[in-house]
Amino acid sequence: MSPHPAFLAPIGSVLAWSDGTPPPERHAKKLSAWRSRNSSGRLVSRQGEYRRGSMIIPAGFRLHEGDHGAGGGIAIRVYRSFSIDSSLSFSIVEVPAVGSCCVFDRAGENAELVHLATTREAAKEWLTRHGYPSAVLEDVTADEVASNAGQGRAKA
Repeated sequence: MSPHPAFLAPIGSVLAWSDGTPPPERHAKKLSAWRSRNSSGRLVSRQGEYRRGSMIIPAGFRLHEGDHGAGGGIAIRVYRSFSIDSSLSFSIVEVPAVGSCCVFDRAGENAELVHLATTREAAKEWLTRHGYPSAVLEDVTADEVASNAGQGRAKA
């Protein structure tokens, strides 16, 4: 899948990316470099093309690759941003389940997914433990998943 269909995947989907090369059999440094070009993450936001004067920044998307920490605390959150011009191949590994609930950090076009809960009630409970005063909850519907994943009607 080219980056453009990945850009249209439903927010909350898990996307995998690859440069098409097999993993090296030895050498930790080579394997680490290969993993940076072949991994997966959850789609948390999309940005449209941005123009400022003569500079054009192409449309892109951001994936949450993982968290690192100890003792139940998160010390570092790892995100990866990609342009739709990327030479990597993308595929949709998983789409959010119908009935799940997306928790966005704020309303509007530049909102970012901060949590994907199994239900709206679970999302509300999660919000009581995390500090997002401007959070917005959005339920995942079958129509949204089908249209965004290219399985149903065309995206309006």
